[in-house]
Amino acid sequence: MATTTKRAVGELLREWRERRRLSQLALSIEAEISTRHLSFVETGRSRPTSDMVLRLCEHLEVPLRERNGLLLAAGHAPVYPVGDLDTSEMSEVRAALRQVLTAYEPYPALVVDRGWNLVDANAAVGMFLAGADEDLLVPPVNVLRLSLHPRGIAPRIANLGEWRAHVLGRLRRQADATADPGLELLHQELRGYPCDQPEPDVERPAAGEVAVPLRYRHEGRDLAFISMTAVFGTPLDVTLAELAIESFLPADPATAEALRDS
Repeated sequence: MATTTKRAVGELLREWRERRRLSQLALSIEAEISTRHLSFVETGRSRPTSDMVLRLCEHLEVPLRERNGLLLAAGHAPVYPVGDLDTSEMSEVRAALRQVLTAYEPYPALVVDRGWNLVDANAAVGMFLAGADEDLLVPPVNVLRLSLHPRGIAPRIANLGEWRAHVLGRLRRQADATADPGLELLHQELRGYPCDQPEPDVERPAAGEVAVPLRYRHEGRDLAFISMTAVFGTPLDVTLAELAIESFLPADPATAEALRDS
C-alpha cells in the first residue's frame, strides 16, 4: 500500500485483519496477546513496538514490503532489505535462478516479480514471444499483459476464455492478498481486453485434466501445457520474496515430444 507511511499503524493493521477475515479475538489468540491490547493498538491508544508489529504481521501474512511500511507507520525503522538483482550481493540468487531456468529446458520457464514483470527466461520461452507486437516486448515486459493482449499471445491461445478466466482469477486473489494497487490496476486493464470465447465462472476439469491447461498454437502444432509456480521458501529480502518462477510443463506426450524435437 503506497500510502502506508501517511496513515496510522493501527488503522492499517485493522485493515489487514479485516482483509484476512479475522476477528480481534481470533487474531489476539493466534498472536498470544490480549484482545484489549490489540484493540488499543488498532484505535491508536497504544503505540506498538516493532516486535509487536512484526508479530501481528506474521499472523496476518503481510508481505515483507508492506511489513516495512507498517513499521514506518509505527515510527520504527524497516527491517527487511530491498535488494537489487543487478548487484554483486545478489549474484548467488541470479545464478540459482539461471540454473533452475536452464534445467527446465526444453520446457519454457521464466522469472517474474510481484507485478508480473519479466525478470529472466530460458530459451524455450521464445516460442511464446514469436509473433507478439514489438511494443509489448519493450522492457519491462509484463507477462500477463503479453498473454492476454490481442496483439500479444492471446490470438494463439486455443482455450483463451478458459485461460483468461484462470489468469484473471489468480491475479484477483493476488491483489486481494497483497493490497497492491498496481495489481488492482493491472487486473482492471486485463479485464478490458477482448475475448471471443466464453469465460467460465468456476474452473471445472474436463475428462482427464488435473489442472487448467494452456493450449497454445505454435508452428502448426497444438501444444498443451500445465503451469507450475516456484518461490523461495524462506526469504528475508523484499526483492527475493517477490520473485516467482513460472514453468510450463507438457500436459500430454505429443507436446513433450514436440518440445524435445524443437
